[in-house]
Amino acid sequence: MRKSLLALTLLSISLSSNAAFAQQQRSGTAEEQKACARDVQKFCRPVIDQGDFTILACLQQNRPKITPACNQVLKNHGQ
Repeated sequence: MRKSLLALTLLSISLSSNAAFAQQQRSGTAEEQKACARDVQKFCRPVIDQGDFTILACLQQNRPKITPACNQVLKNHGQ
């Protein structure tokens, strides 16, 4: 579960130049983490230890298969 939460931090990286805002958004909300946790486990388990950007790429690669909720999280964060 810890790895899933770490993996989901990438979903809320802000492109804002405000460092404090970006730091606050980095962990994602509990709802965002929950929305993608199963998709990360299901589709990205083999790359879960390879870093946030690899997991993001995995989710994007599997976009047609991920849940609508996780897809919306990606959209909400410009992905």
